[in-house]
Amino acid sequence: MLTRILSVGLLAGLLAGLLVAALQQVTTTPLVLAAETYEKPAEASAAPKAQHGHHGVEAHSHGDGWKPADGMPRFFFTAITTIATAVGVAFVLMAAMVFAGVPIDERRALAWAAAGFIACGLAPAAGLAPELPGSAAGDLVARQLWWVGTAIATAVALWAFLRADHHPVVRLGAIVLLLAPHFIGAPHPHELESKVPAELAAQFTALSLVVQALLWALVGIGIGLLWPKFAPKVAG
Repeated sequence: MLTRILSVGLLAGLLAGLLVAALQQVTTTPLVLAAETYEKPAEASAAPKAQHGHHGVEAHSHGDGWKPADGMPRFFFTAITTIATAVGVAFVLMAAMVFAGVPIDERRALAWAAAGFIACGLAPAAGLAPELPGSAAGDLVARQLWWVGTAIATAVALWAFLRADHHPVVRLGAIVLLLAPHFIGAPHPHELESKVPAELAAQFTALSLVVQALLWALVGIGIGLLWPKFAPKVAG
């Protein structure tokens, strides 16, 4: 069973990740590049104050980390990250289905992938939308905790609500659990200032959610198609 899960997860994640990485090149990556141009003027003005090193090395005061160069290096590292994400999604999806005792086929895997996208993508995005570089953001740890809590609450709520044998009171509790993180509210900065134009940010948010939904769907379809092919052979 473990070998089957590893094989299907790696292959389904690899195929889905490659397709989505290619799609990102013509959808979200150009928007990221455009947003980075709005950061450069501020970086340029801060650079003279930050040159304290020797041999012409600039130590920027804002402490930006390393990032790949534009072109093939950026595509390579973006593709690696996307493939790793897709493989992780495949493992989580199969683990959840195996734990629940659900037969894995194309239809069920796609349905579970849709639920996964709602829990890990759509629901958190209602409070913390995907953001471009230069966008205003709250405390990182608080944002991560809220995101994880929202994803778990949504997953549990969907499970409780969709189970046919659950009592109406349980389903009512599921609705309350589903809404609770949004009543609590996601952490946001005190001053909502951003260097990125609102239209660009809105387009990035919409495209990011579409790409994420497609990643979950492709992973689900891949699992559904590949799972039977890796079934243990019955000795004749």
